[in-house]
Amino acid sequence: MPEEPKYITASCSISHGVVRFATESLFTNEAGPLQDFLLSVYRHFRIDYPKFHKMDSLSKLGLLASEILLKDYPKPGTGKPDEISIVLCNANASLDADLHYWQSVKNIPSPALFVYTLPNIVIGEICIRNNFKGENAFFVQDHFDGAFMHFYVSNLMDNENTVMAICGWVDVIEEEYKAVLYRVEKKQTEGSRPFTIETINNIYELANG
Repeated sequence: MPEEPKYITASCSISHGVVRFATESLFTNEAGPLQDFLLSVYRHFRIDYPKFHKMDSLSKLGLLASEILLKDYPKPGTGKPDEISIVLCNANASLDADLHYWQSVKNIPSPALFVYTLPNIVIGEICIRNNFKGENAFFVQDHFDGAFMHFYVSNLMDNENTVMAICGWVDVIEEEYKAVLYRVEKKQTEGSRPFTIETINNIYELANG
């Protein structure tokens, strides 16, 4: 099957106390611990999803980033759920949740923490929230690899029925965190950019502030 043109139609990042949509800073809160910051983002954007409060930090960060990324996208129910895929990566897998769970084992093991001791749970949370049912994958890498992401997502969209993919990096370890997500679609929209390795890397580097 020949390769179809693909476009990055939106991007966002959450890092260093700043929430961005493309290059626009939407919210800043550089004070306080990570949990307070994540809650402040949740409240600022008036997200109504009670399950958020029970999630681990990785899932909270990924869910918040997906909410920002999809803020101008048609709401659930307007498309085919199995045509929307998610491909994420990070360097620390679910280590942050693993450490919290290990601490709980010293007293009474926490089933609520154990649930999050897999990195792909963040994908599950985003899918449940939005009723996405397409292909998904989570990769653990030493560093962000734009070339790999371009290859994998291009192959996914050329050979499966995916018409939109949520892609990027979501990583948390203690108080260090970074989420960089972007939407890849087969249709070109106003302001969209070609889906290239260079564009992917530029989006990731922008999040370094």
